[in-house]
Amino acid sequence: MRALALRARDVHDMSAVSWTWVPRSQNAHADRLLNDVLDGKPAGQGSESLAEERTRRPLLRPAALGEPTTLVLLRHGETPLTVQRRFSGRGGQDAGLTDAGRRQVERAAAMIERRAGADRPTAVVASPLLRTQESARIVADRVGLDVETLDDLAEMSFGDWDGLTFGEARKRDERFFDAWLSDPTIAPPGGESLVDLAGRVARARDQLVERFESQTVLLVSHAMPVKSVVVSALGAPVSSVHQVDVAPASLSEVAYFSDGRPSLRGLGLR
Repeated sequence: MRALALRARDVHDMSAVSWTWVPRSQNAHADRLLNDVLDGKPAGQGSESLAEERTRRPLLRPAALGEPTTLVLLRHGETPLTVQRRFSGRGGQDAGLTDAGRRQVERAAAMIERRAGADRPTAVVASPLLRTQESARIVADRVGLDVETLDDLAEMSFGDWDGLTFGEARKRDERFFDAWLSDPTIAPPGGESLVDLAGRVARARDQLVERFESQTVLLVSHAMPVKSVVVSALGAPVSSVHQVDVAPASLSEVAYFSDGRPSLRGLGLR
């Protein structure tokens, strides 16, 4: 492999190359090409080319899978802690919306109200915390639905860091804070790890996808649960939530088809 890398470096200007992460399960053709090279065969010899494989096995289009179950993910509107960029978890101060936060959610509610047919929500499900309950009621009143509460949609527990800014939490416990950012199994002192958060959010997601088959459901939740659903849909590592940003009262959307494959249709829309 080192020899191949050196040859590639000599032939190509690597500064012009961009890199992206692709789950191995979605990159089987590249695996076959690499194995051919390592076995001393011309690339692609002894296995179907990508074009041949697609001819033999036509791509399955979403239309062939029927109507998906769609989760529309709404992060709650702005709170006083949001403005100050402070940790605000499930065990911290249960702050309500600011006036600006209510206006933000009203705009999101107007976007949802304009949805028609299968894209229109048939249910509104929210985290039990005050800011999400307020946000959910604003939207539910607009579209004529009740609000159902689901505990697993609550924000991550940040333990002793609740109420602190990122800077304050890092200053208080720098090595532990940095470890938390890099290791999803590490929880803030007295709090919850990203792995634990992802587990309960996935439980809520699976429950709703099963209950509301081929329907659209509005989930009103928080930054970390919304990002957890998104990175799971992309097949990205749990820790990737730190590389995703969703603004207050923004909308994201994931469709789940009958073959189990999710499709991210929108992220952080306002």
